[in-house]
Amino acid sequence: MKLIVESSKPARAAAAYIRMSVFVLERGISFTDEFDDKDSDSMVYAVLFDGKVPAATCRFETYNDHTLKVGRVATLKEARGHGYGRKVVSALETKAKEMGLTHSLIHSEMDAIKFYQRLGYEITSDVFYEDGVPCVVVEKDL
Repeated sequence: MKLIVESSKPARAAAAYIRMSVFVLERGISFTDEFDDKDSDSMVYAVLFDGKVPAATCRFETYNDHTLKVGRVATLKEARGHGYGRKVVSALETKAKEMGLTHSLIHSEMDAIKFYQRLGYEITSDVFYEDGVPCVVVEKDL
């Protein structure tokens, strides 16, 4: 296992591979909805590699002066059930704490709520739709 947290082109490419596989091909989210203007050269991604294969990812956004927004959390289907998603989210939380951020939020798809609750997140919103998928905001203090 190798875990990187950086804004390099290889990290961005590995994250795109996972997101294309999970969100576009598996989940049917439109390519143009999944890959937005936030996917720039300065975006920080956490990517966990299983050998040479990128297996899980998420991206780091600063929501405000004290809040991390974790986005685009994804694990390849064949890599699920090994705690890889938890590892990439935790890596971004650690980076956020190092930067002085004290809070984290995520737009969680409805079927991922239990995953985030196991990581200490609590639901803080009503249901809304993002990219055609029902979601809620989950938050926690870091």
